[in-house]
Amino acid sequence: MSSRVFFLVLSLFVAAQCSLRVRTAAPTWSGTALVGTEFKTVSSSDYKGQWLVLFFYPLDFTFVCPTEIVKFSNAAKELAGLNTAVVGVSVDSKFSHLRWTQTPRNDGGLGEIGIPLVADITKEISKSYEVLDEIEGDDHEGVAMRGTFVIDPAGKLRSFTVNDEPIGRDVDEVVRIVKAAQYADANQGQGCPANWKPGQDSITANPTDSKKFFAEWGKN
Repeated sequence: MSSRVFFLVLSLFVAAQCSLRVRTAAPTWSGTALVGTEFKTVSSSDYKGQWLVLFFYPLDFTFVCPTEIVKFSNAAKELAGLNTAVVGVSVDSKFSHLRWTQTPRNDGGLGEIGIPLVADITKEISKSYEVLDEIEGDDHEGVAMRGTFVIDPAGKLRSFTVNDEPIGRDVDEVVRIVKAAQYADANQGQGCPANWKPGQDSITANPTDSKKFFAEWGKN
């Protein structure tokens, strides 16, 4: 095998190993976070045994980001009742996180929030979750895009999306995904159709029993 072919095969192998996939283990991580008004070390191992919504955002003191973080903080109260934690991550320092929470919301700050914000100043967590913009010369080179990862109690990825920098997330949809994943785990063989919410009909995932659902769905 020529050296050129060898390195091509090696690069493809490495790329395959690094690619994130649902139903596989989420990358482990550890870092310093702002928790309330204190700095604490937090890690993925702290959340084993519960669900985790891990979200990335570009930078402190920017524009779309505070609207998302406040929504995630508000949603954390409901998610806590579903055995689900919420953690935010950006490439800013812990001191920047602290100063941002000390800035009033009517001045573009966060104010008091109820979720940890991890300081990924080495950018290693963002890299491992493949959300770091490493496009040379890009306007946002070196910062994380808006990645959202739903991780189950076993540490496996169950859902993830990545939005470009200008596109804010629908936090209600993230909550819906957590609920759907938990429902599916508790009701093996059932699938959650489009726009499913708790209390609505699910689909029995086999060709015969699914007809009960489709008989009603087809009337719409």
